[in-house]
Amino acid sequence: MGDHATRTRLYRRGVLEREDFPAQDISEYIGDPDCTVWLDLCDPTSDDFVLAAEEFGLHALAVEDAGQERQRPKLDRYRTHLFLSAYAVRSDPDSGQLLRPQEIAAFLTPNALITIRKGDPLDIEPVIARWDEAPELAKEGVGFLLYGLLDHLVDGHFAAVEDLDERIEALEDLLFEEGRDAIRTVQRDSFALRRSLVGLRRVVLPMREVVNSLMRRDLYVVSDPMMPYYQDVYDHVLRATEWTESLRDLVSSVMETNLTVQGNRMNLIMKKVTSWAAIIAVPTAVTGFYGQNIPYPGFGTHVGFWVSTGIMATLSALLYLVFRRRDWI
Repeated sequence: MGDHATRTRLYRRGVLEREDFPAQDISEYIGDPDCTVWLDLCDPTSDDFVLAAEEFGLHALAVEDAGQERQRPKLDRYRTHLFLSAYAVRSDPDSGQLLRPQEIAAFLTPNALITIRKGDPLDIEPVIARWDEAPELAKEGVGFLLYGLLDHLVDGHFAAVEDLDERIEALEDLLFEEGRDAIRTVQRDSFALRRSLVGLRRVVLPMREVVNSLMRRDLYVVSDPMMPYYQDVYDHVLRATEWTESLRDLVSSVMETNLTVQGNRMNLIMKKVTSWAAIIAVPTAVTGFYGQNIPYPGFGTHVGFWVSTGIMATLSALLYLVFRRRDWI
């Protein structure tokens, strides 16, 4: 395995003994029940997968899934190990849009955790920091290492949901703002947020089943001392799931409200245009009538001109007052 793309850790009876040692040395410890090994492969090659499969006895189907991108978040059970697929999510700090999720796969054996980071690799340092913050739990082995990884991922999901919630609230404030820029912003951002929520939902919802399955007693992954910590992660997953569902409904409501507001504004504009057209129609009707080629009172005199002008001004003013009182203008 290429050491430049690997990270390693060795815990013996809950104490960190070695770190960043050559991956080839893992075979010395993998058979010792007192040892817990972590192996991290970042953008591994096919040779790395072959060696890892031989070293840890990994199933061929699980190795194949680990090598493919865009797997659904899931937990597969094999005879000697478990295979887990999950995603980390983050937002663009400038646009606030959800970036492409960072995929991570993991193999769980009785005393080893193998993580596979693919594509745009997840920053593993925050996970390591979580492990170092709770050294007293390290004696729980793989369950402890996996908890640190899942806690980091789920906290990221929760932060992404919270960020989207804030952006939707800001969008709601723009709904009734006047101006072309506000209208365009609402239309553009509402569709972008809906797309981000769809992507986030695909990542967050399956995690509920993943964490719930890990907590099953017959898998022997989560020991009794670790159960409250996994229950806390599960609670965060549930909250993120419910929040995501409510935000999807909220975005749909924003889009529907925006269409309603635009329809009301269009009706108001049409009402004003129609009112002014009615006012303009009065002078047109009067001048058309006086333009007939037949004699009428005041025909051919200045009096007829002033009479027609007075009729136009009076009727136009009367229509304006009536429309104004009905709030049509």
